[in-house]
Amino acid sequence: MPSEEKLSDSQKTRVAFIGLGAMGQPMAEHLIKSNYDVRGFDLSKDARDALASRGGFPAESAAIAMADADIAITMLPNGKIVQDALFSGDAWKGLKPGALVIDMSSSAPTDTRDLAERLTAVGLRLVDAPVSGGVKRAVAGTLTIMAGGAEADITEVSTLFDAIGGQVFRTGGVGSGHAMKAINNFVSGAGVLAAIEGVLLARSFGLDANTVVDVLNSSSGKNNATEVKMKQFILSETFGSGFALGLMAKDIRIAADLAKSLDLNLDTLAETADTWDAAKNALGPSEDHTAIIKYLNNRN
Repeated sequence: MPSEEKLSDSQKTRVAFIGLGAMGQPMAEHLIKSNYDVRGFDLSKDARDALASRGGFPAESAAIAMADADIAITMLPNGKIVQDALFSGDAWKGLKPGALVIDMSSSAPTDTRDLAERLTAVGLRLVDAPVSGGVKRAVAGTLTIMAGGAEADITEVSTLFDAIGGQVFRTGGVGSGHAMKAINNFVSGAGVLAAIEGVLLARSFGLDANTVVDVLNSSSGKNNATEVKMKQFILSETFGSGFALGLMAKDIRIAADLAKSLDLNLDTLAETADTWDAAKNALGPSEDHTAIIKYLNNRN
């Protein structure tokens, strides 16, 4: 981890952090602890107050947060909101010339390329660096970061990434990080469906669900869902993974739309996206994604 040596405000790199939700708040806190001058904005006053209690500066607007910042980080629900935060009211104009924008949201990769063009046109740079690992790993500072952009730009913020992440993967040019995140969540979401449907099938034949999960985790059927979701959140019916169903559906739909834009006929991806969308519509987007078992149960 970076040094805890205290620096004066004038020595610190100023970071505008836009989006202080369940993920953004602990990420911003790690930056504060690592000697960054963090100016954060969120629509929620409680979130801004929480940042202040951790040593950050609570800004009343995105424009105020970005004033004289070296780096702007966005951690928002989607790419449209990211563009609004940067360009609505010309908030970007407060950034230092040549500043680096890091979009750590889960955005559509084609939109990310459009954003890069807009930022380049006004003398700013972009790295897309979505994360994986959920709230637990955000708090621990061990998130996986998928970074797309110019090599020199990613290298420039490697110490910042070290403050909030455990592993950083350089995925290629701008947009590749967001593409990788969408692909990861497709594979993850398909794994959740497979694990749940496997248990539903087993139960119908008279097998014990806990035994089924134990066998899967000792066999070739093991995946992330069987290891860290099935017993913990799904069979226990606690549904408390911390990742919303609507966000999972959104990310998988991004992957499906990307495939369509590339003229790829990927049936499993399309069907997975449709299932998660249907579950979101049936249960509501704020429901925990592990609660999708309720939707799958009701189909039978």
